[in-house]
Amino acid sequence: MIVIIRGPQLEHDLVNHGIRQSILVEALVAAAGFFDLSAREKLKFKSSDVYNPYGTRRASKTGLTRSSFGGFSSSIMHIPWTPGSIHGPTTRLTTVNCYPPCPEPNTALGLPPHSDYSCLTIVLQNSTDFEILDTEDGGNWTVVPEIRGTLQVHVGDHFEVLSNGIYKSAVHRATLNSESTRISIASLHSLGMDDKMEAAAELVDEQNPRRYRESSFKDFLDFLASDDIVDGKRFIDTLRA
Repeated sequence: MIVIIRGPQLEHDLVNHGIRQSILVEALVAAAGFFDLSAREKLKFKSSDVYNPYGTRRASKTGLTRSSFGGFSSSIMHIPWTPGSIHGPTTRLTTVNCYPPCPEPNTALGLPPHSDYSCLTIVLQNSTDFEILDTEDGGNWTVVPEIRGTLQVHVGDHFEVLSNGIYKSAVHRATLNSESTRISIASLHSLGMDDKMEAAAELVDEQNPRRYRESSFKDFLDFLASDDIVDGKRFIDTLRA
């Protein structure tokens, strides 16, 4: 597996990941097929319970997740936080999104700016219209190209906590276009539902105190279920010490 670092907020391309191109194509076709179903059929999968969204599962660590966790922590942060450090099952949430053509794409957004709660998010998409906020370039938005056979990986709030703020979770958004439908499949990976993520001990000392309180996936769901969410507020904002 090769990770190509693209920006300061740790958004990457993954190539040589071992997944056949035919499987990636079939996944996108299946996702598009779901959105072709009638509204009545799609309502069967609807859930209004943030603690039990349809399709959420506790899963054993996959090879891609294990190698990504270990590779990022050792090569990027230079700390011995290896895949073996992840005990028990992880939480994996897969979301499938469809963005139809918009006659006036400059007046609307497919998905507003946000960062993911996760440690890592792996994204497969069939087109562009995915943008990352480049904080080192005056806060400009950078379009992430769709490269055949490539998976995009960006880090979330829990990775920012793990690095004690050295690296920031990627703020991203989905835009619209007037010609084609964009399909994306995002797989969010973190620790177990109640397992707490905290800053790596190797990155905390008198000069660098802990900048975040520990938190779990359940804490994130509590945040979603609360009545205190305001526009623009992110989960990571509630964790800063």
